Amino acid sequence: MDMFMDFFNKPSVTETFVDILLCAVPIWVAVMIGLLIGWSWRPRWTGLVYLGFRSKLRFLLTAPPGFGARRIWLAFTALSVFSVCRTLWSRLGSSNKKSLVSGSAPSSKPVGEEEEESFSRASDKITEKEQDVVTEKDLEHLLYLLEAGNANLEWQSMMDKSTPNMSYQAWRHEPETGPVVYRSRTVFEDATPDIVRDFFWDDEFRPKWDPMLAYFKTLEEDPKTGTTIVHWIKKFPFFCSDREYIIGRRIWESGKKYYAVTKGVPYQALPKRDKPRRVELYFSSWIIKAVESRKGDGQMTACEVSLVHYEDMGIPKDVAKLGVRHGMWGAVKKLNSGLRAYQSARKPGTSLSPSAQMASITTKLNLDLVETSGAEEEERGRAVENARKQKDQFSVDWKWIVVGGVALACGLHSSAIGKALMVGAGQRLARR
Repeated sequence: MDMFMDFFNKPSVTETFVDILLCAVPIWVAVMIGLLIGWSWRPRWTGLVYLGFRSKLRFLLTAPPGFGARRIWLAFTALSVFSVCRTLWSRLGSSNKKSLVSGSAPSSKPVGEEEEESFSRASDKITEKEQDVVTEKDLEHLLYLLEAGNANLEWQSMMDKSTPNMSYQAWRHEPETGPVVYRSRTVFEDATPDIVRDFFWDDEFRPKWDPMLAYFKTLEEDPKTGTTIVHWIKKFPFFCSDREYIIGRRIWESGKKYYAVTKGVPYQALPKRDKPRRVELYFSSWIIKAVESRKGDGQMTACEVSLVHYEDMGIPKDVAKLGVRHGMWGAVKKLNSGLRAYQSARKPGTSLSPSAQMASITTKLNLDLVETSGAEEEERGRAVENARKQKDQFSVDWKWIVVGGVALACGLHSSAIGKALMVGAGQRLARR
C-alpha cells in the first residue's frame, strides 16, 4: 500500500494526469455541446430511426461471436492504456534523473538516452560569475547541431514556404525521449546581420510583434562579454498555464557572422513558483550571416538565420507538435513583419534600447576552438549513431506486440482465426 501511495505522490504522476485532463476536457466539452445542439435541432423522424437502430445496436454490444463493437472498444482501450502507461513510465524514469538545467547537463535527454552525452555539452557548471553562465561549451553544442553533427541526426522536413521578401525552411528531429528538436533556415531579403542580431535581442521591441511575451526583465548584465540573464513570462492558450523562463544569453562574432546562444539557467535569487510554471530545459540558438540575394544581382544584401530550438514546456509531446505545426507559419510571418517594423524604427540617430546595446557587445570567436570542437562533436556523433543502430537491431516494438496480441485474442475467441489455423495445420499433416 505504501508503494502505491509513494507512486501517486510523485509530481510527475500528477502532471501526467493533469496533462491528459487538459487535453481531453476541451475536446469532450466541444463534443457534448455539438451533440446537445444537434439533438435539440433534430427532425422528428430521427426518433423513429433511433428506435429502429437501438435494438440492433444492443445486439452488437452483447453478441459474443465475431469482432463486435465491444471487442473493438476493448482493443482500442488496451492500446490507449498501454500508451499512457508507457508515457508515464518514461516520465518517471526521466524525473528521477532530473537536475537543474544550464548549470550542468540538460535535465532531460533531448535526443535519447545515447545522445544525452552530446547534449550534455550544452552547458557547464554555473559559477557566480556572469561570463560563465553561457560558455564555449554551449557554442560547441550549437555548432554540432547546425553544422558538424547535422548529418548524424534524422531530420524530418516540416515546411518550405516563402514571401516576396523572405524564405523559410523548417525541420524537426524526434528523439526517443525528451522534447522535439527543431531546426530552421530563414533568409530575410534587404536585411543586414547587425539589424537582425539587434532585433532578436531587443526585449523592449519584442512585445510589438510577439504577442506571447507578457513580461520581461533584465536580471543581470556583464558589460565585458555581453552576457545577460533575462526573465520572461509567456502567455499560452487557455488550456495551458503561462510559462516562466530564466534565460542566459551571449553572442560570439567572427567577421560579420554572429553566433547567438540562449538557454535556460538557474537563478537562486528568483525561486520557482507554482504559477507560472518554469521551463528549465530550454535551448534556442542561431547563426546569423550575410548571404547572396535571390534577386540574382550577386549582392550580399540578404541575411540568413539558422536556428536550432528545443524546450520542455511540460505538455505532452504530441500536443506540442500539433501546436507547433499549426502555428509555425503564422509565427514566422509575424516575425518577418516585426523585423520590417524594426528596420523602419531604426532610423539614423535613433537611440538603441538597453537590450540592443548589449547585443553589440560580442566575444571574438576562436576559430581553432571551432575546428577542434567540430571534429570532437562529429566523432561523438558517429559513436552515438553506431550505438543507436546497434540498439535498434535488438529493440522490440511493444506496440505491435500488443496490437497482434489483442487481434489474436479476439480472433481466437471468435473461432475465425482458430479455425483457419486448424485447417492449415490439418493440410500440412495431410501432405506429410
